[in-house]
Amino acid sequence: MSRSSIVRRNIVKRSAVLAAAAAVGAAAFLGPQAFAGQPDTTTSAALQVSAFAKGPDPTDQSIRAQKGPFAVQQQSVAAQSGRAFNRGTVYYPTDTSQGTYGAVAVIPGFLEPEFTTSWYGPTLASYGFVVITLEPNSITDFPEPRSNQLLAAVDWLANESPVKDRVDPNRLAVMGHSMGGGGTLLAASKNPALKAAIPLAPWNMSSNFSDVTVPTLIIGADNDVIAPTFMHADPFYESLKGNQNQGYLKLKGADHFTTNGYTATVTKFAVSWLKRFVDDDTRYSQFLCPAPSPDASFVSFKVGCPV
Repeated sequence: MSRSSIVRRNIVKRSAVLAAAAAVGAAAFLGPQAFAGQPDTTTSAALQVSAFAKGPDPTDQSIRAQKGPFAVQQQSVAAQSGRAFNRGTVYYPTDTSQGTYGAVAVIPGFLEPEFTTSWYGPTLASYGFVVITLEPNSITDFPEPRSNQLLAAVDWLANESPVKDRVDPNRLAVMGHSMGGGGTLLAASKNPALKAAIPLAPWNMSSNFSDVTVPTLIIGADNDVIAPTFMHADPFYESLKGNQNQGYLKLKGADHFTTNGYTATVTKFAVSWLKRFVDDDTRYSQFLCPAPSPDASFVSFKVGCPV
């Protein structure tokens, strides 16, 4: 064999050894999935989890449960002269080891006392939020005053309440049923710094909320005769959908009051929405986007992806 042939053979062998070493090094760095030709989703997913994320990795089954992973306590809030909202109840996780929590204010609808939507308090708190459920100033209040009560309550929760040390004042959200849902949309319009809004079977005289930039999930009911979706939820969403991060869940076989009691579907979407936008926890994006197909519990779910 000529000297030039020997040199070429040695170069080829040395190159092969270096390539093999590089491949082994890459596998050690990127993990076994990358070595097998798959992306390293474990590393990228870990980098995407927000500093505000709390609780175990969610599953479709876990987020349908009425009780989440956190133990909860509650405290009554008495009416107080000069305060912009009435009495209510605060629910909060007992765990103080994981930093502060996002906060949510919930208000019921026309002629409804606090207890009609009180189930959201312990349920949402058990998923890692501080929640206040409200008695309206008057059960006959229209959406406008309800919006002001929601904003006052969530501000009080973060800055003056006995549990303010558990609340991150920069991560606040609002929810409401019927006229409280209309109030929720108005509150989101008034305060774009809110992280999320969830109107439940919303009712409002105006149907244009195109100025709302807060991530908003409307939950409507296909058999609602009090706030028919074609008059309320549908046009509300149509006015919203041009903005980023707006969603619309239409429940199947549901009436105006379905959202006033626990259902697995409402819990799944409400928890996912709050976790995604209040906690910036992208582990919950999988339950929102791509939009899941309808099942026996809902007619449709619309959302602008990605979320």
